[in-house]
Amino acid sequence: MIEVRHLSKHFGATVAVDDVSFNVSRGEVLGFLGPNGAGKSTTMRVLTGYIPPTSGSAHVAGLDLRSDSLSVRRRIGYLPESAPLYGDMEVIDFLRFIASVRGIPAGETTDRIGRMVRRCGLEKVIGRPIHHLSKGYRQRVGLAQAMIHDPDLLVLDEPTTGLDPNQIIEIRELIRELGREKTVILSTHILPEVEATCGRVLIINDGKIVASGTPGELAQGEGKETVHLSVRAPSREAVEEKLGTGELVEKVSWKGNGGEGIHRFVITGPSGKGLGEALFHAAVESGWTISELRPERANLEDVFHRLTRRDGP
Repeated sequence: MIEVRHLSKHFGATVAVDDVSFNVSRGEVLGFLGPNGAGKSTTMRVLTGYIPPTSGSAHVAGLDLRSDSLSVRRRIGYLPESAPLYGDMEVIDFLRFIASVRGIPAGETTDRIGRMVRRCGLEKVIGRPIHHLSKGYRQRVGLAQAMIHDPDLLVLDEPTTGLDPNQIIEIRELIRELGREKTVILSTHILPEVEATCGRVLIINDGKIVASGTPGELAQGEGKETVHLSVRAPSREAVEEKLGTGELVEKVSWKGNGGEGIHRFVITGPSGKGLGEALFHAAVESGWTISELRPERANLEDVFHRLTRRDGP
């Protein structure tokens, strides 16, 4: 659905996007992540035809963004972080206006607006001026205008900004539903939202793609596994001596006593090598009673922090 090759965007001497390449398939929900100033919003603005690239190419549904920009934009629904709304218009009039701009036939407009109102939960505010709406409802109106022309590609920049927890769950479900039939690019700073919604993640930093994969793949790619182990044993030193000789154990950290002779540890080793199983066998061989054996793998937040912090990976 989307094919980006060696895309760059310069603003004078500043390189905002630097030789970026990636693909997005139809029916895929892609999380596009990056810290402020990483090039994330610039990339999305290029893909939506808002600004031209300095070099490289981008194709949407086989159409070249440079030579056929208008056709590409017809296939895209875009919700920027601050939705461009006309505050003095009522919601219903604004959606009629957007429908006309998008070239929706007059005979289909009422039905199309009705579907957007129901999907985005706008029934209670359909006759109210937009500037009287809460930030959450304004965001919903922005989402409705992005979808009203039934685009092949949806580009959503912080779509749940200003929504309450129940509304966030509803929008997540809507995004997952849309992803079954459309391509969705979702940019957000709420990393649990990406893990709950997106099938794949791109992380951009300093204008370059620094990671790509499913949330699980990225976490596993950290290369380390941490296990919390609590055992009833004769002494802390006995446990540390036994575990310190294990081939899969890289670090043993004592975390204190748990009462009744229980000693608590955090053990680190290489991921995917069976560290938890090795610890279990070590405890059994030593005659310790295990009260906790809990693996803790890196999550998306850990990966994001490592790849985008200012002092580098």
